[in-house]
Amino acid sequence: MAAWWIRPGVRLLAALSLPVLVPGIITALIWALPGDPAEIICPPATCGGTAELAARWNLDAGPWSFYSEWVGSALSGEFGRSWRVEQGLPVADLLWESTPVTVSLVGLALVPILLGAAGAATGLIPARADGVFSAVGLVPALVFALLGSAMIVVRFGAGAFGDEAMMWRLLIGAAVLGISDGAFASAVSGVRGLFQAERNQRYVSIAVLRGEEPLGNMLPNVAPALVGQMRARVLHLLSGAVVVEVVLGLTGVGDLLWAGTLLQDFGVVLAAATAFATLSALLLVVQALVEVVTAMHVRRTPAVPIAAVPA
Repeated sequence: MAAWWIRPGVRLLAALSLPVLVPGIITALIWALPGDPAEIICPPATCGGTAELAARWNLDAGPWSFYSEWVGSALSGEFGRSWRVEQGLPVADLLWESTPVTVSLVGLALVPILLGAAGAATGLIPARADGVFSAVGLVPALVFALLGSAMIVVRFGAGAFGDEAMMWRLLIGAAVLGISDGAFASAVSGVRGLFQAERNQRYVSIAVLRGEEPLGNMLPNVAPALVGQMRARVLHLLSGAVVVEVVLGLTGVGDLLWAGTLLQDFGVVLAAATAFATLSALLLVVQALVEVVTAMHVRRTPAVPIAAVPA
């Protein structure tokens, strides 16, 4: 049997690697595109001063020089300036303005998912409802988002981008993220399956015979898997947030990433993608810590002799 620390150790190594690996992959993709990166952004036929811009953006010294300088600056919180999305503005400012929208969107979308997971763990949501949840989850986020956008336009008309309308866009976007693409359905079925499998373990039967609550006995053992499932749900929501933000006109990090990709603003793409990678790394750290705490708890808990179980 493998040592208990191997799995959390691998997660911590992955967490340390992600924020460095993702910008490296994007840099490699930029240089893999046909043509010179500076000429892609500023074609010499239509844009003067391509060589000067290449030197200014550090695109003239090759991918390694660009990558190492960008990572070094990013570690100090400096992401350069936007090339096209908001030309000349600091990318850090664009990220700072966009992050609250995405955090609010994903945070609100997590509410029904967490409630569904709790209902599945406690048995409050019956298994026969899974079919309905799965059917609703088959609808793509794009379809729900388009319907929500149409409702906003019809409801608010010329004020479709006013404060009240934007609040509705945020709430509708969170609802779309929370139920579409199987987000809610998979959370319910995943947690239910996890607890059902754990209930078949022998220690749960012994706990019931001792008059203890099965849920309290199962939680320490299922905590790592439960956190892993929730990490997957958050990453699922983050990927869906790009579509929802673009369709509903929410100026979050997903919308910023999409705009940077369309306009070939590589500085914005690098910063936004690295922000997502950093969040994913933090979630990996949380999961690793839960695994460590659970392993220590299990190792310190004394085994109960079978003879001690009341008849």
